[in-house]
Amino acid sequence: MFALTNISLKGKVSAPEWQTRIDLAACYRLVADFRWGDLIYTHISARIPGTDEYLINPFGLTFEEVTASNLVKVDLDGNILDSSPYSINPAGFTIHSAIHAVRHDAQCVIHLHTKATISVGSLQGGLKPWSQYAMFSLSSMSYHAYEGLAVNVDEKKRLQDDLANNNHMLLHNHGGLTLGPTVGDAFMRFYDLQRACEIQMDLLQANQAVIEIPQSIVDGIYAQANVVHDGETGGQKAWPAMLRKVYKLDPTFCE
Repeated sequence: MFALTNISLKGKVSAPEWQTRIDLAACYRLVADFRWGDLIYTHISARIPGTDEYLINPFGLTFEEVTASNLVKVDLDGNILDSSPYSINPAGFTIHSAIHAVRHDAQCVIHLHTKATISVGSLQGGLKPWSQYAMFSLSSMSYHAYEGLAVNVDEKKRLQDDLANNNHMLLHNHGGLTLGPTVGDAFMRFYDLQRACEIQMDLLQANQAVIEIPQSIVDGIYAQANVVHDGETGGQKAWPAMLRKVYKLDPTFCE
């Protein structure tokens, strides 16, 4: 039987690492609350600021069981760097390590198998400019062809090339991915992508002509967003509220 181990790391790691652990554990709990999870599968990773060390979920735990202390610290090759009693899913870290290796601007990478992102990612033409949510993703969208389970090291280079400088990706027949300079930014980007995909699938079922948003508006959406957020990112604005939500759901996430 898989046994949970609860050994607190509070006060035993650096302040930046502990804050990253808090934010990442909160992100896992939010994904669970929004029902975006996939049993014990899919992953969210975060780089510890100022290091080449990363945190990821223990393999075998549901997202509701992830805490700040039981997150596993690894290097880019997926080697476990601390004395964690848990293992990680090496195949699950393949995508994350590929992105962290080249996108040094990104602290957090979220990859999930939601029904909506798999559905839109499997459609010819991908995400359409059919909602305000789609605007944020389309201004920084990329796609990656399905190559089977992510265990082929050679796929990393193709994944990196397809992502390039974008912050959103739909993996054909597979799911969605977002990244950001903070955990909050990556989360809010996935929220927008998920909502955009849900709306698109709903509109397809309506079997009616859809009014498309002009490309000129897609191109200018980030400038408009900066006005709304006073120069801050969506993650910086929304993340404190999301943390409060997780504390209300279950404060044990920060143990």
